[in-house]
Amino acid sequence: MAGIIEVQNLTKIFSTKDAEVEALQGINLSIQAGEIYGIIGMSGAGKSTLVRCLNFLERPTEGTVKIEDKDLGAMTEKELRKQRSEIAMIFQHFNLLMQKNVLDNICFPLVIAGMDKKEARKRAEGLLDIVGMKEKAKAYPSQLSGGQKQRVAIARALAGNPKILLCDEATSALDPQTTQAILALLKDINKQYGITIVIITHEMAVVREVCSHVAIISGGHLVEQGRVFDIFSHPQTKAAKELILKGDNETELNLEDHQRDLMRGKSCIRIVFSVNSSFEPVIANMVLKFGQPVNIMKADTMNVEGIARGEMILQLPEGEELQEQLKEYLRERGLAVEEVDGYVE
Repeated sequence: MAGIIEVQNLTKIFSTKDAEVEALQGINLSIQAGEIYGIIGMSGAGKSTLVRCLNFLERPTEGTVKIEDKDLGAMTEKELRKQRSEIAMIFQHFNLLMQKNVLDNICFPLVIAGMDKKEARKRAEGLLDIVGMKEKAKAYPSQLSGGQKQRVAIARALAGNPKILLCDEATSALDPQTTQAILALLKDINKQYGITIVIITHEMAVVREVCSHVAIISGGHLVEQGRVFDIFSHPQTKAAKELILKGDNETELNLEDHQRDLMRGKSCIRIVFSVNSSFEPVIANMVLKFGQPVNIMKADTMNVEGIARGEMILQLPEGEELQEQLKEYLRERGLAVEEVDGYVE
């Protein structure tokens, strides 16, 4: 089934006087209507260039971008402007008009689009209510916190009744608690209004919290994509594994230097608990059954696709045959098991 957003063989090359820089190479994506879709990568991976190609703020060098089966590359500038009215964006630094109050910030694009001022004001007031900012209608951006500014930016983005909302590092400037509140708001908007949301981020915690599917960008290439839980449980590429293990958010399963030193040259595995296995003392039972201790290097619980999941990194005892038996025991009990010694640097 064709998605609301279809990207085929997209390549973007930036030309400078000294060289050509290939920011994206051969990207293929399909995003279904109503999804919250994550695009994640480290700084410089090309993810922000990709999101700007989705509404042709950046025109791809090669390949196609289709929105509801309409090829953006085949549109005239007038047709493209009309199409962009259905694709709203919010940004890391909010992009509010500092000289206008909150209500006028939301009214401004509506009036520019030709809406009557009275009708625009009524629409803006309703949107402020949706994002929980009605009492701040007369305030100016300089009087707002970062989270409040982003709520106003979201209200402004929703003003034109978009079908798609692109969020480019929209929570990167916010503290963890405020980030949680903004993500909850985006999830609520997606559920209530069916708006397709694409979240660009470098934080795996953001993707885990709200996205159903994710694409991982590394060095301008799409290296892995699929359901968030599948990639969280069984990352296939080095880029995915690094994002899961080495994320810079405080909720990630980060490893400290001394833990990495202990793991070098040892057989270590990462296990992810399913809903069923979470209720069984699997590790304790395994130690009793085999009579061999395991070293728990790290343990955490987190929300993945709206479900609480647990994960651990275990250091296994010596002996290849015993190690395989332990891993098989864990798999039989519904746990995802991944080797980690190959990519913990």
